Amino acid sequence: MRIVVIGATGIIGRAVSDLLGERHEVVRASRQGPMRVDMTDPASIDSMFSEAGEVDAVVCCAASGTMARLTDAGYWTGLDGKLLGQVNLVRRALAHVRDGGSITLTSGRFAEPVPGSSLGHLVNAGLEAFVLAAATELPRGLRLNTISPGWVRETLVGLGMDPTGGTPVADVARVYADAVEGSAQGRTLTCP
Repeated sequence: MRIVVIGATGIIGRAVSDLLGERHEVVRASRQGPMRVDMTDPASIDSMFSEAGEVDAVVCCAASGTMARLTDAGYWTGLDGKLLGQVNLVRRALAHVRDGGSITLTSGRFAEPVPGSSLGHLVNAGLEAFVLAAATELPRGLRLNTISPGWVRETLVGLGMDPTGGTPVADVARVYADAVEGSAQGRTLTCP
């Protein structure tokens, strides 16, 4: 398979790209990489697909920065980047993913609501609801799923936090690979 992985320079995206790259051709895209994409800019998504050409799968591991910023700009960054950016990605991917292919997005989860997490809950719940409904509308046997990774151990280490409750990134990457290579449709897959 030929697979575009967006967010390929991040902790999750790099692990997903490496794992899928063992069995498939992976095209790595990110804000800073050789194939650039800005999830807040629909024209940038179109440009990425023009450069990548036809693919069998699209995986979005792109992060949109902190969700704790409660300013108007912070809310729009979360809504525009993580939620609407991934919705636009699905809409634009339809013309570039081969019959029977898959699109895998990234939502997320919190152990419990905490101050400053309301935007994250809004974005993640909205994305998961979109995937559930949009999966029924996709043409040509295309599949759509989202991964809800929770805390990743390597991210916690990088933030100087206790990594005990985090999932190793290798385990997270396997869930993405299962979504791409499996048969799940319209599901939110969580990491162990």
